Amino acid sequence: MNILVLNGSPKGQQSNTYRLTSAFLDGIRQETPDCSVRERLVKDQNIKPCLGCFACWNKTPGRCCIHDDMGDILADMLWADVTVWSFPLYYFGIPGPMKNLMDRQLPMSLPFMTEGSKNGGHPARYDMSGKRTVVISTCGFYTADGNYDGVNATFDHLCGKGNYERIYCGQGELFRVKELHDRTDAYLRDVSAAGREFCHGAITAQTKGKLQQLLFPRAVFEAMADASWGVEKTGELSDETLAFTKQMAALYNPASYSKDLVLEMYYTDVDKRYQIILGKEGSTVLTESFRTPTTTIETPYSIWTAIASGEISGQDALMEGKYRVKGDFNLMIFWDRYFGAGEPHQAAAEPKKKTSMALLLLPWIAFWVGTAAMEYMAGSVFTIMLTIAAPLILPKNRMLIYDHISAAAATVLSLLLLLGVPMNVVLPISYLGFGLLWTVNGFTKIPLTAHYSLNDYGGENMLRNPLFIKTNRILTLCWGILYLLMTLWTLLLLRLGIDWIGTINSLLPMLMSFFTLWFQKWYPAKVARGN
Repeated sequence: MNILVLNGSPKGQQSNTYRLTSAFLDGIRQETPDCSVRERLVKDQNIKPCLGCFACWNKTPGRCCIHDDMGDILADMLWADVTVWSFPLYYFGIPGPMKNLMDRQLPMSLPFMTEGSKNGGHPARYDMSGKRTVVISTCGFYTADGNYDGVNATFDHLCGKGNYERIYCGQGELFRVKELHDRTDAYLRDVSAAGREFCHGAITAQTKGKLQQLLFPRAVFEAMADASWGVEKTGELSDETLAFTKQMAALYNPASYSKDLVLEMYYTDVDKRYQIILGKEGSTVLTESFRTPTTTIETPYSIWTAIASGEISGQDALMEGKYRVKGDFNLMIFWDRYFGAGEPHQAAAEPKKKTSMALLLLPWIAFWVGTAAMEYMAGSVFTIMLTIAAPLILPKNRMLIYDHISAAAATVLSLLLLLGVPMNVVLPISYLGFGLLWTVNGFTKIPLTAHYSLNDYGGENMLRNPLFIKTNRILTLCWGILYLLMTLWTLLLLRLGIDWIGTINSLLPMLMSFFTLWFQKWYPAKVARGN
């Protein structure tokens, strides 16, 4: 497959539109790695305007009287199986240099009128059957709908209505904003998918639907676009830090609203302070008459912009003390919920089953409670039956390896009792096994509790958050050490003949649960304050 790319942007390969074009070509190359691509940057070509002399029709048929780069471009068009027209939308049309190129295609046509044409036209001088056309363009409006009528009319005449593929994307300026790469990268993956599908005939309706989705809601995009110019509505220049803060505020998602919040941003290196009011209807940026902040972020402006652009990790920077957070830390924990501006651009994925601590604990609780409340044999049978039934009781939850280990351990312990092993031997073994499961896992890359508590903190993305991991590592080790100690005093109490072991061993985990709930909030906030 021979592909000719006509890049009509004055920014060349740095253009927003070329980001889409490059992704489309990547998709083609994945399917046809042996394809040949030629690229022409129109602004660098010597293409003079058409003289309208028609010499290419009646004096030098097929050859223009102007001797410039257009002759080579026409040769490339004849060489290509696919021509990709890549350009930004300028005043609802095609940029001037590319329009010159388009006008200079006249030698490709014969002077005669096309028979049977609805509006008139001219037949091709050369055999163009089998050649395909793709039009890729971005614009600065919130949507492409209704803004490409002139472009569509042009290519409908050139190629025939429905005889070319087109990818039009509104909000094109967002592709140069590093801070928004999560959204724009998702869109580019869809463009790449379109390239793969194009190799097999046509872009599917499903992919076209994805490409027509807005990257951000209209209100969010237009607020960001207005702030990005760094100009106040009075026409005066805005401070860079204020423009940046307004853009950040524009990303606020009112759907996350539960109560009014006041986020204070203090850029320590430039001594600038702003407040973002997060309300039911949207966000407002204050530069004076400040309110009592709910959460204050004290950060160098250079650090926060680096975090926003993805150059450094916000979680790592927090752990390294590069910025501090005072006040309610929940806003930081659920940052993506507040500043996600809705769901990311992509079709909803199949819901993934969540983990559940109940699947881990149920077999152990069944064993300890069942054997204490019933006769050992009956308690053992009860434990085995409940362990088997647990996945059926919680069918919507995903079982982890730790859940399977717990089920197997509780079953083995129950079988030991059924085989006549004394309870004063099996009970300490159960505490030891439970304690080892937690303690050993406290030293793994992802501690045990993190696999379950992530459901309350935004999902699996939290597994890349070092503060979340450290918090859960400490808690996992605390629980493990508690049960290892319980093994020791259970043996001691059994030796002393004290029969209220169950009461002690029920009370201590209950106290540890209260500690866990407190520590999950206290420790991250302590680290965030720089302590």
